[in-house]
This record gives sequence, structure tokens and C-alpha cells, in this order.
Amino acid sequence: MAHVILGLLLITPQSFYDLIRGFEAGVALFYSASSGSIKRALDTLLARGSIEVASAEAGGRGRKVYRVTDAGRQEFHAWMTAELTGPDLETAALSRLYFLGLLPPAERVPVLRRITTRVETDLARLSALDRHLRALEVPEEHRDLATHQRATLDYGIAAHRFTLDWFRAHIAQHEPPSR
Repeated sequence: MAHVILGLLLITPQSFYDLIRGFEAGVALFYSASSGSIKRALDTLLARGSIEVASAEAGGRGRKVYRVTDAGRQEFHAWMTAELTGPDLETAALSRLYFLGLLPPAERVPVLRRITTRVETDLARLSALDRHLRALEVPEEHRDLATHQRATLDYGIAAHRFTLDWFRAHIAQHEPPSR
């Protein structure tokens, strides 16, 4: 969440309410967040010096506009260019894809390649599980259940294959021509 907020603030300084609208307008396609979780992430980013208050209105509400600090820029860059971690591959990949235009052009394809490497690793793991399960004998009383559980695995494999093909095509579109 914090890195997504940093990305949004790198696009333009924003208030808390602007960030909520930013999530609703685009980020929500791949990242779900409540106003409470956005507020907590803002407070954490502020406390560690990744963002600062750019301006604050006087008065009752005191609308604050936040911007990214140099430390926040470095944190965002490190996250964008790091290996993908965590169990939610789709959110990790799409979060980076969404903000890829904030990186210099020379750094974009390597990020996309790290995403495809992670997809390949996860696909290999799912394929190994598929091979293992095909070798097992399922008792008659569990076959109906196993059919739908297998369908879940088949969906995961198909989704990973699609994701891998899509990212490879995207890389091909953005790779510099070879000499």
C-alpha cells in the first residue's frame, strides 16, 4: 500500500481525499484499499520521512497536501526495481506495471523481466503440483470434490500462462531494437 501511495504522490502531490479518489479511479482495478488503510499508510510514510506535508490549509479541516521526499523517491525506486515478493503475484505485478512510466526508460524492461521470472517460477510450482496430483489415486467418495479442486488448479495454470504471454508481449513492444 505504501508504495502505491508513493507512486500516486510522485505523479502529483495530493491530499488524503485526492488519494482516495485516485484509488477509486484507477488503482482499485488491481489494489483494494479502505480510507482507513490509506490513512494509516500515509501516517506511516510521514513518520518515516518518505513523504512530507507540502501545504496545509488553515481552519477547521486543515486540508493537507502531501508530497514525496528524496527518501521516498529512493524507497519507491527500490521497490519498483526489486524482486517481487509475497503471495499475491497479480497485485505485485500490476502495481509495478501501473507506475512503470515513472521509471527511466532504460529501467522499465528489467522490471518487466523480473515480473516474468516470478510468473515463470509460480507457473513451474503449479505445474509440478499438477503432475503430482495427476499421479494420485482419488478415492471414489472424493472424486466430485477433487474435480472442482482440479479445476481451480487448472484455472491458476491457465491464468499464469496468460499472464506470462501478456508480459512477454509487452516486453517485446518496449525492448530497444537489437543491433
